[in-house]
Amino acid sequence: MTFLKSQLKNNRFLMIVILAYVAVGIFAPDKFLPSLGNTWYYVKEMLMIMPVILLLTSLISAWVPKETIENAFGKNSGLKGSLFAFLLGSFSAGPIYAAFPVCKMLLNKGASIANIVIILSTWAVIKIPMLITESKFLGPEFMLVRWILTTLAIFLMGYITSRFVKPEDLPADDEAATDGPLALNADYCIGCGQCAKIAPSHFKMVDKKATVISQTLSPGDGLAIKDAVAKCPAQIIRFYR
Repeated sequence: MTFLKSQLKNNRFLMIVILAYVAVGIFAPDKFLPSLGNTWYYVKEMLMIMPVILLLTSLISAWVPKETIENAFGKNSGLKGSLFAFLLGSFSAGPIYAAFPVCKMLLNKGASIANIVIILSTWAVIKIPMLITESKFLGPEFMLVRWILTTLAIFLMGYITSRFVKPEDLPADDEAATDGPLALNADYCIGCGQCAKIAPSHFKMVDKKATVISQTLSPGDGLAIKDAVAKCPAQIIRFYR
């Protein structure tokens, strides 16, 4: 019963979706199969895109120093950082949901709230491929005016958001309480299993989520744990040493 409650709590959105499909099947059976078809289309799309995005974020997280991200996108990067964020979003590829793991990794590496908003907003509404298509169907004049107004709004939203939202307010920094040197937030674990492979004496995968199994450090453990922290694509592990 405890396991079932835990699964329901951790998969609330999935349960809501399943209940919604049950309701559609009962009250609008003619729309049930088309709904499943649409869902399967987007699931296949995600299965093709997300592994590449997660691999990309893992490589950046492991190979790009935090100082580099802070200099390019951090709160002290100024106008240069905002322009870099704008260009990153403009030349991105893939649907908007692919931007979230990228932005989460950048945020944990030192990117500012304002630049994360700029990346997400630009990725969503003024990507270069989108502008080309918009110009073709609605005309270049419409596209240019809309691009200018949207760009101004994006920079304004980034500034306003950074005034009200601070990094410490975000869930990624809300780690579980711990009595030892290790802490992680399993709610944001993506189930890659890197930590359990690198430091199996301290991490284990339970129900596709990472968990700390030992807070006791032996000589040499620190290097493996630091490697696991660096290679965690979701950046949910903290090592207080």
